[in-house]
Amino acid sequence: MTAHAHGQDGLIVPSNFIRAVRESGYLSISTALAELVDNSVQAEASEIAITISRPASDALPEITVLDNGVGMTKPQLEQCLRFGGSSRFEARHSFGRFGMGLPAASLGQARRVEVTAWRNAGFEQTVALDVDEIAAGTAPALAARRGGRGVGPSGCRVRWVECDRIEYRRLAWLERALHRDLGRMYRRFLTQGLSITINESKVQAVDPTLMTTKIEGASAKPAFDDLHYELETASGDTAVVTVRFVMLPVHSWHSLDNVTKRRIGVIGGGGVSILRAGREIATGWHLMGGKRRENYDDWWRCEIEFDPRLDEHFGITINKQGIRPSATLREALEPELESIARLLNVRVRQAFEDVKFQAAAERSCKIAAAADPDLPVIASRGRSGAIKYRIGSDALPINAMFRSKLAQRTLDLTLNADHPAFAALYQPLQTIEGDVAAELRTSIELFLLSFARSAAQLERDGHRIDDLLDAWSATYGRMLQKS
Repeated sequence: MTAHAHGQDGLIVPSNFIRAVRESGYLSISTALAELVDNSVQAEASEIAITISRPASDALPEITVLDNGVGMTKPQLEQCLRFGGSSRFEARHSFGRFGMGLPAASLGQARRVEVTAWRNAGFEQTVALDVDEIAAGTAPALAARRGGRGVGPSGCRVRWVECDRIEYRRLAWLERALHRDLGRMYRRFLTQGLSITINESKVQAVDPTLMTTKIEGASAKPAFDDLHYELETASGDTAVVTVRFVMLPVHSWHSLDNVTKRRIGVIGGGGVSILRAGREIATGWHLMGGKRRENYDDWWRCEIEFDPRLDEHFGITINKQGIRPSATLREALEPELESIARLLNVRVRQAFEDVKFQAAAERSCKIAAAADPDLPVIASRGRSGAIKYRIGSDALPINAMFRSKLAQRTLDLTLNADHPAFAALYQPLQTIEGDVAAELRTSIELFLLSFARSAAQLERDGHRIDDLLDAWSATYGRMLQKS
């Protein structure tokens, strides 16, 4: 750089320009480092090794990103640190687009960046940018200098020297944050075979939808089929936005302790994940219209994935973090997404009500189970033994007072919360306090469980309804004797 080219009469004032670049708006070192990972993935790398170290105990950290991608030719290398000099400028098929990510992200975190590339098992070529040299107007031309032979057939190594923007006092804390953030950003690629390591420790995919997390025998499941919205691109063709809603298993996970819930991402992991070309670029409460976020909304998730051709609709900036939805995008998605969000909130509330209902019904189920050995045996698929009981509530077809099912030696009785009988049986209990209400509830539930068990028994034996009523009466009487 020369003073004439970039002084007062030039397009750029070096000292001010470099200060502006260093404040280019990366939210964290994770989002800045993601620019380098993006480049490696786009260079067809299957292995990316991140190394974080200190040259001395009192020195600023250094970060190196090494990949086994296709590398760069010498002309490409000499362009890669020029702002807007990327060969992928305005590309819409993958991550890169503006050619600003590598130099902006690097100088935003470190005082010096060095980029080394090699091909065909040949010699390394290196270019570098230095903050102080740029500010002083003494930076040399971006001419590649030759080094030793590269590691492997081809690849690239980016080295950040004197990282003076790292907020973590301990590098172990930084490593932990990078594992979490990069694991989430690149979860799709990690599950498809991409290897990312940080100081030789492998980054694991972090799925905020929790569909790949199995605890207590349960995992999250899609709430509906994926939704697809076709929008017009800047070039006049069309591309699709895909939206996926997921429900977490309230019945299985509600009793987990808060430490576990936070660790797996139930607490603090809700909201909407935005993916561009398969990589997460934003997370938060997006495109939900007038629906405000509530605690129950932790128990469902949303993924919105779009093609880079729709960047204008999502308001993508040069650092690819966060979105600014266009009016067209909001009009296309928000009304339906808001309705679904409200519906899922209601479902979660109902699930927690059912959990409380089951807890209150536990005494009745235990009494029924204690009486079961004295009742006629109901064999099922060659299995016998005592039957366990479960009572829950849900919205069923209006003409059904309840539904019952015997499976795997558990009799599951689901009361219809929308049936008049539910209100007739349970609402009066709310006006009664103390042991009287508990005893009355137990009597009602044993009455219903005795019917469900008798129905299951007679269904297998092929008896008539009169037999069912007799069996119900006898079973209910035996259960009441145990209460």
